[in-house]
Amino acid sequence: CNAGHPVGLLTALRSRLGLLVTGVVGGSLVALYAAAAPFVAPALRKVCLPFVPATSAQVENVLKVLRARSGTLVDIGSGDGRIVIAAAKHGFQASGFELNPWLVWYSRYKAWREGVHRSTSFYISDLWKMDQLELKLAKELPRTAKVVACRFPFPTWVPERTAGEGIDTVWVYDTRTFKSHLQQEVTRNTQILAVPGKPGAVNNVCSVFR
Repeated sequence: CNAGHPVGLLTALRSRLGLLVTGVVGGSLVALYAAAAPFVAPALRKVCLPFVPATSAQVENVLKVLRARSGTLVDIGSGDGRIVIAAAKHGFQASGFELNPWLVWYSRYKAWREGVHRSTSFYISDLWKMDQLELKLAKELPRTAKVVACRFPFPTWVPERTAGEGIDTVWVYDTRTFKSHLQQEVTRNTQILAVPGKPGAVNNVCSVFR
């Protein structure tokens, strides 16, 4: 086919246009997958954990219960960083741990834009690889620490106070209380284990650390 002929030129142009469209569509799909995968993947886990940002009222409730405190704040599952950034603006040295890398990068940018990047740190972290949270906090936190739960309370701890209502509720837990509770459970189950021939004794001990 003669490329100088009008029909040949039209065919060549269509071929190049088709390749260009295919490349653009393919690149867009790859970019869309890369952007969406970190948001979709948590919903495909055995226990669904979608990104649900904290409401403005919830952030205010967190700041309210922390009003008399200062020092270090760690947000586990920090999302877009709004609680970390708000805490930094109120004098805390705040860190966030989040599975979604896009949210971590956005949080870092947002902290820089709002002028608190020196008081904040954000880390990509898979919390599913962490020990059971109640046990981990009870073992590792200092007795002066407080734990604030947003949206979902801890199943076995008794809060010392709450703030807000509905989905904006936050629960405050005193470390000394749940450390004492853990020690009582360990002592109780150790006594059960020490009883010779007691059926299910080992299972009772394991249940404390699950």
